[in-house]
Amino acid sequence: MVILLLGTGFYLTVRTGFVQITRLGHGFGVTTGKYDDPDDPGDVSHFQALTTALSATVGIGNIAGVAMAIHWGGPGALFWMWVTAFLGMATKFSEVTLAQKYRTTDEFGNVAGGPMYYIERGLGASWKPMAVFFAVMLAFTAFFTGNAVQANTVADQMNSAFGIPMVVMGAITSVIVAAVILGGIGRIGRVTAFLAPFMAAIYVFGALVILVLNLGSVPGAFATVVTEAFNPQAGVAGIGIGVFMVTMMWGVRRGLFSNEAGQGSAPIAHAAAKTDEPVSEGVVALLEPLIDTLVICTLTGLVIVVTGTHEQRFPTEVTLGGGDITWTAEVEPNRYAGIDAPQSVEIADGLHVNTGVGAAMVSWHEAYVDMLYTDIAQTQPFTGTIYPGSGEAKADDGATYTSLYGNAVENGAPITAEAFRQGLAPLGDW
Repeated sequence: MVILLLGTGFYLTVRTGFVQITRLGHGFGVTTGKYDDPDDPGDVSHFQALTTALSATVGIGNIAGVAMAIHWGGPGALFWMWVTAFLGMATKFSEVTLAQKYRTTDEFGNVAGGPMYYIERGLGASWKPMAVFFAVMLAFTAFFTGNAVQANTVADQMNSAFGIPMVVMGAITSVIVAAVILGGIGRIGRVTAFLAPFMAAIYVFGALVILVLNLGSVPGAFATVVTEAFNPQAGVAGIGIGVFMVTMMWGVRRGLFSNEAGQGSAPIAHAAAKTDEPVSEGVVALLEPLIDTLVICTLTGLVIVVTGTHEQRFPTEVTLGGGDITWTAEVEPNRYAGIDAPQSVEIADGLHVNTGVGAAMVSWHEAYVDMLYTDIAQTQPFTGTIYPGSGEAKADDGATYTSLYGNAVENGAPITAEAFRQGLAPLGDW
């Protein structure tokens, strides 16, 4: 699927004559309302359509997605996010132009469009089963990548930062979202026209402040990203890092998740834009990967690399029966692979008794925890046996623990949050 999406993006880039370069300026002009006509059919302005689509991409993909790509694939994964975004601009242009061309208008003047419409109306009635299939699959996708991932990331971060129970945060998020979407595309457009630029501006400003404070490290960060895109180095968060294909695939995957090019969700939002020229909305849509990935994701990645939080370990409660605990084994020097949970793992004075190639290691986010303690202050090293099957650790003195403590690597949104905290530290506690 990744190859298909990238291949399509490359084909459309060539077929449209590199539209993401030749029509970029025109896209900005249309977005600012330079060519608006209030009498054009549609429900929202070009700008509102753009912010509606961006509201689904600017956020979780920028905050957690980039961190995940760097965690699993190393800094070089950011380079492949750039490639994905560049090709994705042509894909966005094409799918949104088609959505505009084949949209429908009901008797009340309300418009509707998207891939399910242009599949049936563009390819013919015989393709209606495919259109229905797409609509059903997109509905399921909306529940998961469209909502569940975002809600979970928000709840996880709020729980980590402020101790708010995840179920409570989920309920609050549901109420707020319902209040917006039940008002229809008009209310969604008005809300996102304010929120999307506002939250993006704050985020970009914070990232730029950090990069200015660490200006001397920025060229090195860029060099690391480009160099490790083709020659990745093994790092602390070990599984896959050091393997070119893993670095590329994680960059491509997170890039596609972030800007949603080819997913089919953005054309639905853009189909509601007021215009009688389909291509005019297409040039607006190609700005999305530029803003979302080439600008905001790049800033996130540079902040993480400059502060080095992707390689740092943080005090962590290692929950033996769940959470983010994993099991890894060294497959070659400094490179680890995930394995099935072993029957038991022996620990002495906080250290793994069995080490070396093939030995099971207690890990967190696929990065092994080098020292394990029984107390949160990390003053009492654990000695005993960990039983993954029961989620327990039995000490030699007879005590039983369901959690141990140690310094572990983080992943996702917590990495980004810590990068911003450390980067802004010279200006105070953020």
